[in-house]
Amino acid sequence: MITSTISSKGQVTIPKKIREFLKLETFDKVVFIPLEEGKVMITNKQTPVSDLFGMLKHRQPDQPVSVEEMEAGIRKRRAERGMN
Repeated sequence: MITSTISSKGQVTIPKKIREFLKLETFDKVVFIPLEEGKVMITNKQTPVSDLFGMLKHRQPDQPVSVEEMEAGIRKRRAERGMN
């Protein structure tokens, strides 16, 4: 495990091993992708979208749902958020 500390300005130094792993150089951009509660993926900006395919498979239901079930779920969530 590699750790880094957040500064008082909210900045984090990316450890050298991670920069090398991501092939990051000075002035490169990094992307922070929220995955699930408490987890974030950090990648370089040059990562093709195709490399990200399937990364959220853990969120797939065990069985397919119908359009009606999806719409019911959306209605329920909107009601919970007060967005009727």
